[in-house]
Amino acid sequence: MKILVTGGAGFIGSAVVRLAIARGHAVVNLDALTYAACLENVAGVAANPLYAFERADIRDRAALDRIFAAHRPDAVMHLAAESHVDRSIDGPGDFVETNITGTYNMLEAARAFWTRAGRPAGFRFHHISTDEVFGSLPADPAVKFTETTPYDPRSPYSASKAASDHLVRAWAETYGLPVVLTNCSNNYGPYHFPEKLIPVVILNALAGKPLPVYGDGSNIRDWLYVEDHAEALLLVLEKGALGRSYNIGGENERTNLDLVKTLCALLDAKRPKAEGSYADQITFVTDRPGHDARYAIDPTRIRTELGWCPSVTVEEGLARTVDWYLANEAWWRPLQARQGVGERLGTGEKQGA
Repeated sequence: MKILVTGGAGFIGSAVVRLAIARGHAVVNLDALTYAACLENVAGVAANPLYAFERADIRDRAALDRIFAAHRPDAVMHLAAESHVDRSIDGPGDFVETNITGTYNMLEAARAFWTRAGRPAGFRFHHISTDEVFGSLPADPAVKFTETTPYDPRSPYSASKAASDHLVRAWAETYGLPVVLTNCSNNYGPYHFPEKLIPVVILNALAGKPLPVYGDGSNIRDWLYVEDHAEALLLVLEKGALGRSYNIGGENERTNLDLVKTLCALLDAKRPKAEGSYADQITFVTDRPGHDARYAIDPTRIRTELGWCPSVTVEEGLARTVDWYLANEAWWRPLQARQGVGERLGTGEKQGA
């Protein structure tokens, strides 16, 4: 099929683009190339005849209409979004405009195209979202997010993604747009932008800088290897039931502190310091406002209905990730120079910024 992927130069989007082309799908990569995007992420497929790139902003409806008309996709995978919680605390407006208004524009452009094309039965609009829309879980390991967990977003980022999820469901109910939705846990792996926790720890460790851990490091996340996620997303696009949502999790819960210590141990083994351990650089910093205590996904629905389960343990995935960053300094070094990357954001001190 021909798939229009929004945000295909980003971290998760580029993994989807690479996998889709490897499987023989044609891909149109629509990306505005904002600060967190990088065309190097898809350099390996850029010359492939199945690949096309369109630089456009999902807030620009006219550009979206042009792209739909020119490429006539069989399906849409909507990943383009502002996604960094700390940035959403300092500047929520960008998240409202991109994640809510941008998703509205995508839905309307897709609906107009689908209608003009005679409402083809095979068309799909796949909206990719986050487990953060569900809020925060208690410590009880038996309690996890399911597809019926009530929404309870607690940051401007998660609230904007929750709003976009509601829009997608409304367009399905009101206009009959054929949609599927997914909500994922924290992703990690190659090409992860250097402002997120795992690359920050790896790169700060190598630079001899403090390894910042929010609060006491007890916050728990469920970690999903990005290439496992890409596999699940394509599976849902191809076989998911219309109007259905699927939670995608790695079943790899770890506290932030345990995760950082694991990364330090991997670096100790792979690139040892002259003296001591990288763990000596761990520094506890003031927690972010409204920091959710725990996320964990119950992936029973996608496992039982579609046969998907994660294939990469967190230990294996973190080892692969460290190896990738050690081997790809030419990729991450220029990105560190971009505005705000590496500095502390989301402290709540930039209210109204």
